[in-house]
Amino acid sequence: MPQLHTLSRRALLGSLAAIPLAFAETGAKHIPIGLELFSVRGELKKDQKATLQAVAKMGYECVEFFSPYFEWTPEYAKEVRKELDGLGIRCYSTHNGSASFSSAGLTKAIELNQILGAKYVVLAHPGNVSGIDGWKGVVETLNQADSKMQSSGLHAGYHNHDLEWKPVDGQRPIDLLATGTSKGVMLQLDVGTCLETGNDPVAWIEKNPGRIRSLHLKDWSAQKGYRVLFGEGSAKWKPILAAARNVGGAEFFLIEQEGSDYPELETADRCLVAYKNISA
Repeated sequence: MPQLHTLSRRALLGSLAAIPLAFAETGAKHIPIGLELFSVRGELKKDQKATLQAVAKMGYECVEFFSPYFEWTPEYAKEVRKELDGLGIRCYSTHNGSASFSSAGLTKAIELNQILGAKYVVLAHPGNVSGIDGWKGVVETLNQADSKMQSSGLHAGYHNHDLEWKPVDGQRPIDLLATGTSKGVMLQLDVGTCLETGNDPVAWIEKNPGRIRSLHLKDWSAQKGYRVLFGEGSAKWKPILAAARNVGGAEFFLIEQEGSDYPELETADRCLVAYKNISA
């Protein structure tokens, strides 16, 4: 007669407790990996269609257009959207200059981003800002833009560089931007510039739960600066990506490369391979 095995109450409870974790692991939300097209700006300028095709073929799931897109007509934006749909890739956000946030330019930015299917209109750089009062003006610009965009299904976003981490009149602009902007404004974390200024990306994400809905996955090293490839610099990507997923509210990731020792498209491909290995 076969022996019957019974579970202790503690073992049974332990088994039941593990079930939600298993479901969480197998049913974890997929976060698309994309490319900030500034990374392939030279190729993009030569042949945008061929560049988008190459990026899609590599396995990128989304792209972020940068400021030159603002010169497009709505008709051309519709052509680009058709190309993206045909390639099976998305555009969740655009990188913008201050013109897109001006009273004259905001309407156009909203129209173009709606056509592209984007969700976030990101201010890529505030321009020359004078003193902490100037940064308060940037905060107000973002809040006003976000309020106007919401009825169109869009939100404003802000992309940090190194200057936001450096104190101005005793206060870091990055903190003012986080606390002063409305919750609808997405804080797009540039990991590389955070590292270069000696700050901790994980700590910043944990300090702003739900606000870091997009990240530029840019590595950095003291030896090569931003020319180092993704995964070859000082960034501790596993805890950064985990914090972004579990705390930051990340909706999509964007690899960005300001330069490298390889051609642009090869660089983008190498970075994607490294990302897949690290995030596996």
